[in-house]
Amino acid sequence: MRPAALLLALAPVAAFGQQIDRTQVPALEKPPALKLPTLERASLPNGVTLQLVQQHELPLVQVTLVIAGGTKLDARQPGLASFTTRMLTEGAGTRDANALQGELAFLGAQLFASAASDAFTISLNVPKRTLGEALDLLGDVVLRPTFRAADVRRQRDLRLASILQRRDNANVLASLAFSQAVFPAGHPYHQPTDGDSASTASLDSATVRAFYAQTFVPERAKFIIVGDVTVPEMRGLLARRFESWPRGTTARTMAAVTARPVANSAVKIYLVDKPNAAQSVIYLGAPGAERLSPDYPALMVMNTILGGSFSSRLMSNLRETKGYTYGITSRFSWAPLAGPFVISSSVRTGVTDSALVEVFKEVKMLRDLPVDATELERAKAYVALGVPQRFETIGQIAAQLVDLGTFSLPLASLGDFVAKVNQVTAADVQRVARQYLPAETATLVVVGDIAKIRAGIEALKLGSISVLDVQQVAR
Repeated sequence: MRPAALLLALAPVAAFGQQIDRTQVPALEKPPALKLPTLERASLPNGVTLQLVQQHELPLVQVTLVIAGGTKLDARQPGLASFTTRMLTEGAGTRDANALQGELAFLGAQLFASAASDAFTISLNVPKRTLGEALDLLGDVVLRPTFRAADVRRQRDLRLASILQRRDNANVLASLAFSQAVFPAGHPYHQPTDGDSASTASLDSATVRAFYAQTFVPERAKFIIVGDVTVPEMRGLLARRFESWPRGTTARTMAAVTARPVANSAVKIYLVDKPNAAQSVIYLGAPGAERLSPDYPALMVMNTILGGSFSSRLMSNLRETKGYTYGITSRFSWAPLAGPFVISSSVRTGVTDSALVEVFKEVKMLRDLPVDATELERAKAYVALGVPQRFETIGQIAAQLVDLGTFSLPLASLGDFVAKVNQVTAADVQRVARQYLPAETATLVVVGDIAKIRAGIEALKLGSISVLDVQQVAR
């Protein structure tokens, strides 16, 4: 390129660069008004309810079947709910797993089944032109799973191998140890959703069939549909495939949860040894808050400031300033039963104690000092502007409806949430920080090379220290 032409090509870039004042943070604009989709309702002849949002921009349909229950129905066999749901796609109707996946691929469809703590979810994403054929597969998966003994044994052995591999994963060990410390035996969050080796070893086809018959019942089911369809269309399509779904005569009951999370009177530290580990995994937290708490908007803003965004205080301090870690986050787990509040990170072994000093410092600062106006407004905008982003795809819309349904919240509650976020004050942030952030009562789990990190942690005099056995944590 000739010099004159090169200068001409660079001129707009230089002029553009001169217009930017990089010493000033860009001004925040007021979030646009939230536009929520219209939700239509209907029911099938057998009583199964149906919620539908029409989205005609693309010829796609997302069908999500939600059945109340989930892992809270495990009772004395942890992992049974998630294993049964996993087996749904291992064979259904006249198809084995390979045939089922092959037909889904031929139809351009994706089908997933999972179990959360409170519900089973089977989701189907499919082009509208193959919707009918894909619903045939969904009907087989939900109503006619085969649960062949050989398939159950194969998946059981794979799960046992996966459980054994937990002992080599420091992040998994930290999560398991933290849950076991904060939630006592008998609480739904004490065990991982896929159970332990003892409960898995006893799984067989008869056990899975019995659990399925007691839990996959139409009385607890509802369809959530989003896409290029109407209520009459979907009502007819679903009725033809699910009208034969028998009502459960011996549905498994959902027992009330009586076990309470552990409330520490002082900081408790649990160390899990990972010899020669280059990094230490830190989990620090406490029992969290309920999703329906009136403090929810203020908690979302407070957590955004602490560790819920890339520009949070924890990230700025431990990653950008100190260089202790690639990333650190804080979060509340929102579920019908209050989940934990957790700060988690992986830090270099040699700075484990220094990182803990900074984490506790940030927690105490948020409790002791009010946030300034700029930081508060940025956090509120971050939370409020995140709501419209949840409605960009049919899958996201369906996920929002599933999430709201978990808490029996109407779609309009999201508008109320945004309004309340915009009303959060610095005093609100400090109040919920003092109430919910653990400084003197935290549960702290550190998975790392104990020979190298214990002395430094002891010198901090944070609280009592216990050492957990890896095989007991990941049993």
